[in-house]
Amino acid sequence: MAQLKKKKRGTRAKREKPVVTPRYQARRWFLLGLLAVSAIALGWRAVDQQIFETDFLQNEGQRRHLRVVEVPAHRGMITDRKGMPLAISTPVDSVWANPRLLSPDQRVLGPLAKVLGLKVDSMRQLLARNSNRSFVYLKRRVNPDLVEQLNKLLKRNSISGIGLQREFRRFYPGGEVFAHAVGFTNVDDQGQEGLELAYDQWLRGSPGRKRVIRDGHARVVKDVESILPPRPGKDLVLSIDRRLQFLAYRELKTAVARNKAKAGTAVILDVGTGEVLAMVNQPSYNPNGAKRGRRGHFRNRAVTDVFEPGSTMKPFTVAAALESGHYRPETLIDTNPGYIKVGRNRVRDHDNLGVIDLTTVIRKSSNVGASKIALALPRESLWSLYSRVGFGDSTDTGFPGEANGQLTPFERWARIDQATLSFGYGLSVTALQLARAYSVLAADGVRHPLSLLRLDQPPEGEQVVSAGSTRALRRMMETVVSTEGTAPLAMVPGYRVAGKTGTVKKSVAGGYSKDKYLALFAGMVPVSAPRLVMVVMIDEPAAGKYYGGQVAAPVFSRVMAGAMRLLNIAPDALESPGQQLAAVEGVER
Repeated sequence: MAQLKKKKRGTRAKREKPVVTPRYQARRWFLLGLLAVSAIALGWRAVDQQIFETDFLQNEGQRRHLRVVEVPAHRGMITDRKGMPLAISTPVDSVWANPRLLSPDQRVLGPLAKVLGLKVDSMRQLLARNSNRSFVYLKRRVNPDLVEQLNKLLKRNSISGIGLQREFRRFYPGGEVFAHAVGFTNVDDQGQEGLELAYDQWLRGSPGRKRVIRDGHARVVKDVESILPPRPGKDLVLSIDRRLQFLAYRELKTAVARNKAKAGTAVILDVGTGEVLAMVNQPSYNPNGAKRGRRGHFRNRAVTDVFEPGSTMKPFTVAAALESGHYRPETLIDTNPGYIKVGRNRVRDHDNLGVIDLTTVIRKSSNVGASKIALALPRESLWSLYSRVGFGDSTDTGFPGEANGQLTPFERWARIDQATLSFGYGLSVTALQLARAYSVLAADGVRHPLSLLRLDQPPEGEQVVSAGSTRALRRMMETVVSTEGTAPLAMVPGYRVAGKTGTVKKSVAGGYSKDKYLALFAGMVPVSAPRLVMVVMIDEPAAGKYYGGQVAAPVFSRVMAGAMRLLNIAPDALESPGQQLAAVEGVER
């Protein structure tokens, strides 16, 4: 029995043993061979790509990530005449995005907007509007510390689609002091105001191009080659002296604030070269800051705003009289009874000055005396002298928005026009034009072209008034800056000063205002050999004083006192410094 069971178990085991047929055995060997061949092929392909096709694959990879990008060129520097920087370009980064790669998810845009100081909704709308583009600026010209924060955020949150582009940002070390002269650029580094606009093509550089490799996040990882090197802009050297500019700006700002004035302007010229050494205005603005809402503050009033020059015109009326050959400084003019009728109009003086000479007409600023002189001269000769010294003619400095002023042709003058023109009503000038006219008187009758750029070789001037007449006139104007004249507050201790005041009623609808004035002073120093001419204009002083000798003359005195020291100009009136100092400190008219 046991043997029978054992035999059955052996038969069952033999019956359960798998039998491999030749057909299935061939399939197994085929599959194993196929796997082996595949492994060998993959191994060979890996060896081939890593060793034999390395250059080809690298080139293909570079081709897919190779881009030609623009290399920005920095804008030329603007300096003062001594080489001190007034406008410089510094490299900064701008943040841009690829709307196709940057996720609009709140978890991505939220931290990004916080770092950039933007609103999430604004960013999302910007990305949506440019969804078909691969480049859009998020924020231009950001500070280095913000770039550092942004890089940390991108690395920490693995944000893709954000890149940085190197640009240049304009910086103005002089701030508001030079704002009206220098101007400013926009976000694309294009001149918008002032000399930045006037010489934009000169200052602007030409960008270059280079081929780079970018990674999957569009970041530049390698510079391949330079295609075109950038060409930087050319530097611009101004005629302005930084020291005089600061001095003039400080005193003008103080005067405008002290007199509660609406605005003010001051210009300083070099008599011998026609260079503008200082040109300041109030109110001003900071060219490094925001520009919104300050449009009216951008214009350079010294060259764009015109006004009636008032009594500062009287020296030119007297110059025409001297040029005619019929008048001398001691020639007498009868101003009795203190007014003169011209047709239906009446010209008045503040007081009845009686019979006075030409010097007193200037010293006491007699409207009647100036009118009688003008009416006695041919209209053409009067107009000719006004025109020769530059009234009604552009100063041709190339400054944007430069005004020509207005001088009506003499053929259209009525007698009352001839009279009022003699004391500065009926024509319009800019502060720079008025300064140019006074520089003619200071330069022995030579009219020099004005320049806002430093001149290594000044051009020849044109003789428009005789030297004898201008020298006589300077002696007459010197009496204005005395205790008996209208501008003792214009005195500069140690120096002889010549000048003329002006107090002008402002033109309003229907005539002239009764309580709005322009306070003017135009003068030169030192009289013995004039070096500088300065014009000061204060618009609508409202603190009680409004005469040119009270409001504008002190600005001239303080600025010129500092300018004489800075330029190391020798004094020419040392015989009575105490008397001059007392006049400057205590006497007003």
